[in-house]
Amino acid sequence: MEREELELIAKEKGEKAEMLFRSGYGCAQAVLLAFKDETGLDEGTLIRLGAPFGGGIGRMRQVCGAALGAFMLAGLLKSEGNRAEDYARVRDIAERYAAENGSIICAELLKGVEVTKGSVPEERSEGYYKRRPCPKLCFSAAQIAALTLL
Repeated sequence: MEREELELIAKEKGEKAEMLFRSGYGCAQAVLLAFKDETGLDEGTLIRLGAPFGGGIGRMRQVCGAALGAFMLAGLLKSEGNRAEDYARVRDIAERYAAENGSIICAELLKGVEVTKGSVPEERSEGYYKRRPCPKLCFSAAQIAALTLL
């Protein structure tokens, strides 16, 4: 695949992930669902797979769910059972994501954003989307996944 074509596909995947997040999916789910056709998995399976990872893994503000979606895609699309290669691939994605966004840690990415504590997700509203970088982070994770995995 030529670089221009790959960059166009990566932008489309990013836009799709951002749109999916804005439509109510969690960050990991949005990134996974943007690659539904490539994974060969059905929508319901991808939704269930990504469900626990939003909010930095169950809203604990650990590793960003969007980044985790990209990491899961690395396994789904590229793993052949060689852990050294799998780990190197995930580290590459993580380094690119951190370079673009400043971190892979949800709490650091949301620094300065008022968030509620606990396991209950915040209600999605226009204000929610305006004060959070999450839609952009879903775009970024999906774009990086496309550039490194397709």
